[in-house]
Amino acid sequence: MPLVHLAAARGKLCALLCLTASLFAIVTAEDPYRFFDWNVTYGDIYPLGVRQQGILINGQFPGPDIHSVTNDNLIINVHNSLDEPFLLSWNGVQNRRNSFEDGVWGTTCPIPPGRNFTYILQVKDQIGSFYYFPSLAFHKAAGGFGGIRILSRPRIPVPFPDPSGDYTVLIGDWFKSNHTDLKAHLDDGRKLPFPDGILINGRGPNGYSLTVEQGKTYRLRISNVGLQNSLNFRIQNHKMKLVEVEGTHTLQTTYSSLDVHVGQSYSVLVTADQPGLDYYIVVSSRFTSQVLTTTGVLHYSNSVGKVSGPPPGGPTIQIDWSLNQARSIRKNLTASGPRPNPQGSYHYGLINLTKSYVLASSAGQVNGNQRYGINSVSFIPADTPLKLADYYKLGGFRVGSVPDRPNGGGLYLDTGVLGADYRAFVEFVFQNDEDIVQSYHLNGYNFFVVGMDGGQWTQASRDQYNLRDAVSRCTVQVYPKSWTAIYVALDNVGMWNLRSEYWARQYLGQQLYLRVYTTSTSLRDEFPIPKNALLCGRASGRRTRPL
Repeated sequence: MPLVHLAAARGKLCALLCLTASLFAIVTAEDPYRFFDWNVTYGDIYPLGVRQQGILINGQFPGPDIHSVTNDNLIINVHNSLDEPFLLSWNGVQNRRNSFEDGVWGTTCPIPPGRNFTYILQVKDQIGSFYYFPSLAFHKAAGGFGGIRILSRPRIPVPFPDPSGDYTVLIGDWFKSNHTDLKAHLDDGRKLPFPDGILINGRGPNGYSLTVEQGKTYRLRISNVGLQNSLNFRIQNHKMKLVEVEGTHTLQTTYSSLDVHVGQSYSVLVTADQPGLDYYIVVSSRFTSQVLTTTGVLHYSNSVGKVSGPPPGGPTIQIDWSLNQARSIRKNLTASGPRPNPQGSYHYGLINLTKSYVLASSAGQVNGNQRYGINSVSFIPADTPLKLADYYKLGGFRVGSVPDRPNGGGLYLDTGVLGADYRAFVEFVFQNDEDIVQSYHLNGYNFFVVGMDGGQWTQASRDQYNLRDAVSRCTVQVYPKSWTAIYVALDNVGMWNLRSEYWARQYLGQQLYLRVYTTSTSLRDEFPIPKNALLCGRASGRRTRPL
């Protein structure tokens, strides 16, 4: 090629690269970056009056809140100062097109002791109340969790006035035993004992206090970060107006108390409309023979009296009460979500189903040890995170290793993976033939809770589905001897964890991975592996970005 033509070609290439870079800068300039630097350590904590080994983030228990706005990029540098591998996962953050960052063993290599890893997340097209937690071993029983809030962008209308205060309220059952002892108990093939108490923001009875001003309204973002129990939340002499559930603005129904099942998050508005006194905040266990209760204090700034007398009672074992409340939680069709268009503009009830899955839980013994499973498959981790094994085509698991429906057989061990096609519209039915309340979470997605009822699900059960204003969320309960049905638009390529939020059951096999697959290699469908991805197992030594 003549030099003059070569120079011209180089000039055009340079101009193109500069233009591309400038366009990239323009696009990313619209989505702000928020940076977090977290040091994860052990530390002594005393939430129930007994010294325990807690997991702290920057010295805090619970960990610091993440405050963000729709589409923000979150750069979270996590230093693992523990003596064992560690991961954080982001309950409700969808990590769109990027399951590599999901922070569970099936997608992400653990952070080794003494090392750090920087999560690169984007809260794309999301609003709402969520939380993060440690996903490995039984770390969740030691802390390491904290709240996540995603606010609407300034020009997007929110269906209620700005509150005078916005507070994270993390509730959960708690054991006095160290997390290592609880893990050893499970590793020995035994069930866990009954929890010792309930915490509110890491504090035991009367340890939590919230100060309010008379006449003002406050937003409480309540998440059940516990290990197994459904909890009822209430405030003495005060009503709660439900406004948001896991990223969906709801019909603004008023409740005197609210059932929050393990793994779930709710936003309520509370108005300080009572005389200037102190009032009990009460959290108690649901559906347990022994009722655990803890209290905090709602303190009026002009209070002239302390709390007195017994805390107000709440529901205990009543299932119908809870089921009716769950059915009353519906989507606000006219409110905006993360975008300005109304939430009701997506008519999920008019979309034809591509596939239906029926998933039944089970409990039993495998090789003399307690195990749990889904459709008879009790999950065991592979030697390499499934997403990395899939990306590098290393094998080690089989898509379809979990049957689409229960087969009635006994429990067996396998690395359970369900296969599904990108952009399919599917139904999951969770069948619970056991005597406890179950709670399931699906990473990477929100889904429409179209139905729940007692007994066995049949195709005729679809006649009672809510196909108009079902709430869209990411964690759903299944009552004893009952079923719950959800619809999911599979618009997020990746390897996604579907798990029990009853943490001992999750640890002992009641989980699987949903592989949402496309043959496309376009960045519009899935991001490449992060350049800083940790590699482990059979993926060790590979390049994170092939040449």
